[in-house]
Amino acid sequence: MRHKDASFPKGERLCGIKAVSELFSGGRGFNQLPLRVVYRVLPADKTLQPVRLLVSVPKRHFKRAVDRNLIRRRIKEAWRTCKKPLETMVEETGSRLEMALIWSDTVIRPYDETLKAVNDVIGRLTLLKY
Repeated sequence: MRHKDASFPKGERLCGIKAVSELFSGGRGFNQLPLRVVYRVLPADKTLQPVRLLVSVPKRHFKRAVDRNLIRRRIKEAWRTCKKPLETMVEETGSRLEMALIWSDTVIRPYDETLKAVNDVIGRLTLLKY
């Protein structure tokens, strides 16, 4: 995988109050421990990336910012390395996907477990009917 393909640029990040509130108000969700996934399928838009992601680690479970940042970095790295199959599938169907990955566990897991969880999420999302 080329370096450009395995990146997580600003355009792929879901940000903005309106976009995030619409995701949580009208999106569907499922649990893939240790992650909670909220997603929304929309028609394709040439100005936006086909898949946009929000990563959240609740302060309720991890009081120290260092711990939250560690988990967030691990999720982003796992996403960055595994996202390509989901992106190509969403582009082929002519739609776009907005999603949030929320850490729902109360302990810090090793990177291998985080990678497996993100892979499972991507596998489950590729099986959905768009």
